[in-house]
Amino acid sequence: MSAPVTFRDEGRPAASSGSNRRLGVAWVLLCFGLALHVADEALTGFLNVYNPTAREIARRAGFGPPTFEFRDWLTGLIIGVCVLLAFSPFAFRNSRGWRPLGWFFAGLMLVNGLAHTAGTIRGHSFPDITWPRPMPGFYSSPFIIAASIWLMVNLRRTRMR
Repeated sequence: MSAPVTFRDEGRPAASSGSNRRLGVAWVLLCFGLALHVADEALTGFLNVYNPTAREIARRAGFGPPTFEFRDWLTGLIIGVCVLLAFSPFAFRNSRGWRPLGWFFAGLMLVNGLAHTAGTIRGHSFPDITWPRPMPGFYSSPFIIAASIWLMVNLRRTRMR
């Protein structure tokens, strides 16, 4: 009997199914971490911090990030989490075109988690825009930091040559 044939996709070595499974699980965990983070922010009044800060940035710079009404903000984030979850099959297949999205999402969520941690330590964005500690969204930050790093580790392990 001959050995089974291994096919290569787009010139890259075939990754083990266990590696791809871990990569897909890491993606899904970060998506759920984002959902948890959105719930944390919604329940702790994140827009009471974000909107005044965005308005102050716009006042000082002449332009700035948008402000949101709660319903629009929450709806947009729920849709965003659902769209990200819809990319899960690509993560489980370690698709070449998905990988930049994986790196971007992991990096963005790492920075987000670290920003909430720094905001908790600092206690304000501008001298007159303060919040009670911990900052809204802080409680879920350790999870999104850990999930981001886990996704990055798995992206690196399954990198394509």
